[in-house]
Amino acid sequence: MKVILLENLRKIGSIGDVIDVKRGYARNYLIGKKKALFASKENIKEVDNLKNELNKKDLEKRKSAKSIQEIIENKVYSVKKLSTENKELYGSVKPTEISKVIFKNEKIEIAPSQIQPVKEIKTLGNFQVSINLHSEIVTNVTVKVIPEEEAK
Repeated sequence: MKVILLENLRKIGSIGDVIDVKRGYARNYLIGKKKALFASKENIKEVDNLKNELNKKDLEKRKSAKSIQEIIENKVYSVKKLSTENKELYGSVKPTEISKVIFKNEKIEIAPSQIQPVKEIKTLGNFQVSINLHSEIVTNVTVKVIPEEEAK
């Protein structure tokens, strides 16, 4: 199915590109989240007219992502979790928890869908987490998992 992109998307394309994607991906994700339109002649003309406006919006998003990156890049955030004697966690640290910790410390809201741990966090220790702030801006933070008993 051919669609026209309304946003810059990593590994997919940039604003105004007409791309061919699978029907379910187009309908459920790209069009459903207003990141693309069906590639009809009318829509292609409309996107050409809106292209400058869309580029300005994308530039603003990139600026805000850059400022967030400058604040949180390479910082260490601590998460308290219950653990066993051999340093394994009861459960794991999820992106929603990491998002809440960053919001509590920095007052910056980051969607859990933007947070991607390099590997699953199931033990105590330090873990690298990459955060996709924009299609062109990715930053890394460290999540330090400490036992809850130690924190008291």
